[in-house]
Amino acid sequence: MKPFNKYWYFIVLIFLLKSTNGFNQNSQIQDSTTIKLLSAAKEIMTAAKTCALITLDSQSAPRVRTMDPFVPENDFTVWFGTNPKSRKVDQIKNNPKVTLYYLEPNSSGYVMLHGLAKLVNDETEKEHRWKPEWEAFYPNKKEDYLLIKVSPLWLEVVSYSHGIVGDIETWEPSSIFFNK
Repeated sequence: MKPFNKYWYFIVLIFLLKSTNGFNQNSQIQDSTTIKLLSAAKEIMTAAKTCALITLDSQSAPRVRTMDPFVPENDFTVWFGTNPKSRKVDQIKNNPKVTLYYLEPNSSGYVMLHGLAKLVNDETEKEHRWKPEWEAFYPNKKEDYLLIKVSPLWLEVVSYSHGIVGDIETWEPSSIFFNK
């Protein structure tokens, strides 16, 4: 091989190695950002004692109500208890797309989670997901108590106390999409 050609091969090799290292570095930055967002989201969701559950009615108008959620699971699945005769049950049957809104306790941010709701009437799950303070609301737990399971599709986080402010020009919040 001529010296000139070796030189170019060497340059191309360095360029490829440099590009690969840059990509890995970007992946690490992306991973650390994702970890920060998920950590802040979990902290906000856990600290909030209530959240808003938004469903769509038969005219596609949003309906909002305050709910008493269980702490989100590691994959950000959220569970609620409800009365099977409530309007939200019919709305979820008609359209399982729901939104959950958690306000950070110091009001400096929020988590908005968009997901798919599923109604669960399994006795084992109902026993596992029960809060004693609900006794007055569900005197006949077997008949009056139903679970709502929300599997996340994506979430967005804004939290000034965590240094998560989104885009400074458009105010678009930082988002995470889940593979479901």
